[in-house]
Amino acid sequence: MSNTITEQLTAAGRAIEHDSFAIIDAETGPHAYTAEQWPLVRRMIHANADFEFNGLTAFHPDVMQAGMLAVLKGGTPIVADVEMICVGLSRPRLQHFGLSIHHYISDPDVIAAAQAQDTTRAVQAMRKAQRQGTLNEAIVGIGNAPTALIELVRLIREEGVRPALVVGMPVGFVSAAESKDLLMTVNEVPWVVIKGRKGGSTLVVAAIHAMLSLAEAEQKKVA
Repeated sequence: MSNTITEQLTAAGRAIEHDSFAIIDAETGPHAYTAEQWPLVRRMIHANADFEFNGLTAFHPDVMQAGMLAVLKGGTPIVADVEMICVGLSRPRLQHFGLSIHHYISDPDVIAAAQAQDTTRAVQAMRKAQRQGTLNEAIVGIGNAPTALIELVRLIREEGVRPALVVGMPVGFVSAAESKDLLMTVNEVPWVVIKGRKGGSTLVVAAIHAMLSLAEAEQKKVA
C-alpha cells in the first residue's frame, strides 16, 4: 500500500517526484546505504540535485528507527535552529502525526542574552529550548548554525539532554565541518549528518520528510 499523507497532493506532482526518484536511483547505481537510509539520502539529492550526498551522508545505526518511533509517538516536538526549517516542513504531514515545531533564534530574550554574553543567537536558542523543556525526546534539526550544533552536543554531554535524534546539517565555512565531526562522536543520541561543509535547511527538511514517509509506511503496515 503506497503512502498518501507524505506524498505530493496532486497526481501530476506525485508523478514528477516519482520520476525524479527513479532518475536518481538509476544514475546513482549501487550504494552502501540500507533500505531505510537510502530514501533519506535520495530526498536530499532530489532537493539539491547534488549526488555527492551519496557518500557524504553518515548515519548513526539507530537513527532511522529512532526517527520513525519519534514520529509515530505523536506530540513529538521538532526543534529547529532557524525558522526556514519550520517554514519548509509540510504542515499537513506534521499535523497527521501531531508534531509541533519550535524555533527560538529570533526571540528578544535570546537576542539579548547573546549580546550580553557575547555568544551567537544560535547558542542561546539551544539553551532556551533546554529551559523550555522542548529538547528532550525532540527531533532536533540544525541546518544553518554550527554553533547551535556544538552547543547541543555540550548539552547532551554535560547536562544530560536527550533528544530523540539529531539531524545535524549546518552549512558553511566556519566550524560547520567540525561541528558535524563532533556530533559523530556522540553515542548517547542517534544522529544523521552531512560530512564536510555542505548542508542547509532544505536538506534538514528533506531528511525529516523522509522520516515522516517511513513512519507512514509503518502505520499502513500495522493497520
